[in-house]
Amino acid sequence: MTVLTEAEEISDIAFGYMGSKALFAALEFGVFSALGEGPLRLGTLAARTGLPRERLRTLMSALTALGLTEAVEEGFANSPAAEAFLVKGAKYDFGDYLRLQVGRQMYPLMDQIEKALPGELTEDETASYADWFSDPDEARLYSESQHAGSLGPARGLAKRIDLSGARSLLDVGGGTGAFAITLCKAFPDLHVTVIDFPNVARLGEAYVADAGLSGRITYQHGNALEAEWPEGMDAILMSYLFSGVPDHTHEGLLTKAYNRLTPGGRVLIHDFIVDADLTGPKNTALWQLQHTAFTPEARSLDDAWLAGAMGGAGFGDVEVTPLIPGMTKLALGVR
Repeated sequence: MTVLTEAEEISDIAFGYMGSKALFAALEFGVFSALGEGPLRLGTLAARTGLPRERLRTLMSALTALGLTEAVEEGFANSPAAEAFLVKGAKYDFGDYLRLQVGRQMYPLMDQIEKALPGELTEDETASYADWFSDPDEARLYSESQHAGSLGPARGLAKRIDLSGARSLLDVGGGTGAFAITLCKAFPDLHVTVIDFPNVARLGEAYVADAGLSGRITYQHGNALEAEWPEGMDAILMSYLFSGVPDHTHEGLLTKAYNRLTPGGRVLIHDFIVDADLTGPKNTALWQLQHTAFTPEARSLDDAWLAGAMGGAGFGDVEVTPLIPGMTKLALGVR
């Protein structure tokens, strides 16, 4: 590798901020959705998005250089990935998750990472999800975008794990019910209890009602770290919970899960979990760093530590494997 190649790689990392902002801007102005109808010339795309032609040209140049769009004879077209994941209403659309939660809520928090790492944040600059979700508007913005981003992983989980023998599942911090709804559709005998903050739970109850599953999915309003969990569960799911709470709460969560499961019951932990040697995956490691800017006491979860902690809590047959390739992993254990 030459010095120039190494410098280019470093520049790619440094300029990643600009690339992210290009993606968020394109989502905000509906560029990918407009191109979802087919290739468009610059003038037509400008009219569809409401952006001045020359500024749109600059944005399209950046998006095309990033590989998100393509320059074609007819003008511009979505890349296959953008067509599948960034067009509003597409089967695997998670554009709102990127635009709203990542772009508007999480991304700005990275401005304080230099103070978070040495522990120099003031009390006003740190928060918990309980504080954040006490604001109905923040709870709605986060939860609705998270719902869109969780449907894909939920479908992946439903294919990976056979819950046909389970009658009861506790979804701890289950948000607006993307996992609960998906799992109930896949396993007709399953009933789910979701624990989450009141402002989130009310939104989730509406999603559940729209899915026609109010008879099988119920909400318990409260802080999952403090609430009393129901007993006798066949399965307990904690998705994106461990990475969003202080590290000193993990042991208690595992012990609580073990005590609430029936013999033979399974715990499922889905989260941003890096490899034990800390070499990646890259996107997982970056997401963990972002959590540090918001929750400085969050743990850098790795698969070896998590497997050991689960074993220490009494779980057997522990395994940790990828769920979203290059992003999340699923840890399984049996009481």
